[in-house]
Amino acid sequence: MGILSNTVSICQFRVIGDIPAGDLFSWVSELLTANSFRSIDQGMDELSIGWVTPDDPRKTDFSTPASFWRDNYLFLTVRQDKRAIPGALLRSRQREAEEDFLAANPGLSRVPKQKREELRDAVRGALLQRTLPVPSTIDAVWDTRSGILTLATIGSKSVDVFDTLFKKTFEGFRLVAVHPFARAERVIAPEASEALATANMASTESVLDLIRSNQWLGRDFLLWVTYRTLNASSEYRVCRPGPATAGEAFAAYVNDRMVLCGSGDEGAQKITASGPQDRFGEVRMALRTGKAITEGTIYLEKGEHAWKLTLKGEMFHFASFKGPKVKEERDSGVDEMSEREALFFERMYVLETGLQMFDSLYAAFLEIRLGTGWEGETAGIDAWLSEKA
Repeated sequence: MGILSNTVSICQFRVIGDIPAGDLFSWVSELLTANSFRSIDQGMDELSIGWVTPDDPRKTDFSTPASFWRDNYLFLTVRQDKRAIPGALLRSRQREAEEDFLAANPGLSRVPKQKREELRDAVRGALLQRTLPVPSTIDAVWDTRSGILTLATIGSKSVDVFDTLFKKTFEGFRLVAVHPFARAERVIAPEASEALATANMASTESVLDLIRSNQWLGRDFLLWVTYRTLNASSEYRVCRPGPATAGEAFAAYVNDRMVLCGSGDEGAQKITASGPQDRFGEVRMALRTGKAITEGTIYLEKGEHAWKLTLKGEMFHFASFKGPKVKEERDSGVDEMSEREALFFERMYVLETGLQMFDSLYAAFLEIRLGTGWEGETAGIDAWLSEKA
């Protein structure tokens, strides 16, 4: 689903690199054009990847601001067309070709290796000519003011496709994942920086080490939110910048679905608790056996509006992120492009408000987790876990 969909899975990155001074539109336009999508409908190519306009994946004209420019945002879309031949079909046609060859050459009991490779290439080529490429797109929004890029996918292969094209297009730039530790650095108060550095379990500054060594962040955060859902006020205050007003109240709690993981005698074990929860009896039982919460569905409510997301604790990916519905308004006095741009800004307002509340919730957790209040909080959590279901 694209970034304009009311439900979308997203992950975020910091864009590392210096945007050149001068005409930003012309710079981006030239780069997108040079790396735009090329159709492979006519031919045998198996793969084509390039930029298209977000409002129409058939178009690759970036000569006007409406094609990707949205004030401080760059609205980017990657299109990938891929031909894929089912393995069973390829093997079946290969056998037929080899049988025909042997029938035409009765003196041979088997197909020579070189000939087998020639037949395979010929069969593959014939099938490719008859196979239509399957298109797919990936949306992204690059906020040039904050340096954050929001990608509308959490699939590792899709992320790799986008990352490869982005680095090829914007030479000298790179994307660094906003993982739990990186997000913590962004949301904590300046006076808590030293405490976070002390709590850092990584021995290097590599992204992979920061993620693997600090999995306690996602696990403790999900445990804390679960505990507070049942045992404390679910009301928090906006404390991070964004569309919502600083100090504005919102509610946050978990429900519906949680995933817990742990290790046992037979290796890694996973438990999924689904459906509305009462006292989280199944979850508490799993926690008592040493499992940790790795995914959870979080609800955020502000006034009459609600957001819902499934947080992937290891990477802080947001699956099925759903906010207040945004509809495209059809007005006979406004052209279609203006309506699409209005839809984009309204959608970004909804998405960024949800992320602002999530970051405020995460900041509230970190204030306790890195401060003197964590000892009392863990005592309360232990007592809650020991309750009878």
